[in-house]
Amino acid sequence: MPDRSPSLASRLPTLVLVCKRPAIGHGKQRLAGSLGAEPTFVIAERLLDCALEDLENWPGATVIAPDLAQHRNWASAVAPLSCCQPQTPGNLGERLNALDRTLRAAGHRSLVFIGSDAPALRECDYRQVRNALDEVDTVLLAARDGGVVLMASNRPWPDLTALPWSSAALGQALAEACRGAEHSLRVCGESFDIDEPADLDHALRELADDPRPARRRLIHTLATGGGDHP
Repeated sequence: MPDRSPSLASRLPTLVLVCKRPAIGHGKQRLAGSLGAEPTFVIAERLLDCALEDLENWPGATVIAPDLAQHRNWASAVAPLSCCQPQTPGNLGERLNALDRTLRAAGHRSLVFIGSDAPALRECDYRQVRNALDEVDTVLLAARDGGVVLMASNRPWPDLTALPWSSAALGQALAEACRGAEHSLRVCGESFDIDEPADLDHALRELADDPRPARRRLIHTLATGGGDHP
C-alpha cells in the first residue's frame, strides 16, 4: 500500500478521478452503438476499476468526483480512501473549473485530473507528471486522438467552458488556453483513451503484459467481448 502519511501527502499533488457511475445507456455511447448496451456497460465497469486501482495506489491525497450528486454514496463506497466531491451541472469545462475551485478552496494546492477511460496510464506516467509539476505550472498527457488523458496544474485552470471537448482539437486548444493564462506548460508524452471500438483492440495490445489486477480483468473482458458480467 502507498504511504499516505500526512507529511508526505501534503507534499504531493492530489489525484482527482472525474467519472460517471456505469449504467446501461449512460456514457460510452459510441461503443454501445457497435457493441450493444450490456457489453458496453461491463467494459465501462472494468475501465472504472482501472482508474480506481490508480486512486488506490496514488501516494498522496485522492478525490473521486462523480458526475451526479446523488451518486455520492456510490462513489464513497467504491473509493473509501478518497474524498468524494460530486461535480456540479454544466458542460465538462464548467464542471472542471467548478471542481478545481472547490478543491483548491479546501486546501488542495496541486491537482491531477484523470477520467475513467485511460487504462494504459502507468506509474511511470504518473511519476513523470509529478516530477514535471516540480518544474512547471501545468502538465498535460496527450491522447493519440488529439485530446488529453491527464491534465495537472499547480495553478487554477483558465476558463475551460468554450474548449472543444470530445474533439481532436482539444489538446491544442487546452494548451493554448493555459499558455494564454501565462502558465508554464509541459506535455509529457502520449497515451490513449477508450472512445471507439478500434480503441479496444489497441488496449488489448498495449495492456497484454500489464500485471495489474484491474487491467487483467479488463483484458479478459475485452477478449470475451464484454459478456462476462458477474
